[in-house]
Amino acid sequence: MKKTKQQLEKIDLLRERTGVGYKEAQEALKESKGDVIDAVVIIEEKKQRQKKEFHVAGNKVVKKVKELIKQGNVTKIQIKKGKEVLVNIPATVGVLGTVIYPPLAVLGMAVTIAGKYTLEVEYEGK
Repeated sequence: MKKTKQQLEKIDLLRERTGVGYKEAQEALKESKGDVIDAVVIIEEKKQRQKKEFHVAGNKVVKKVKELIKQGNVTKIQIKKGKEVLVNIPATVGVLGTVIYPPLAVLGMAVTIAGKYTLEVEYEGK
């Protein structure tokens, strides 16, 4: 994206209105094809979603996933080993917790093999 004076003014406006840094403002502006209002909406939607990471031992993955689902407000859970995503659980499955428990049991057997895993959890806005 060529940084003209007009584009810099848009980025400054986005930063002022939303409190984000230059990089986030520039990315939102690019994603919105230069439309400032759409860029504000994009930034607000990203702010509403929060991510947290939990590092757990293999034998505790299933227990932690069940806890997170019961807490509610979760939109997505990813189970990772290193950078590789092993399982991606969308919110719709989380809401239907009884549907997910049998697959979690199978997953539990697989991850009890030594190792540490990362649970990346995305929450809907607070």
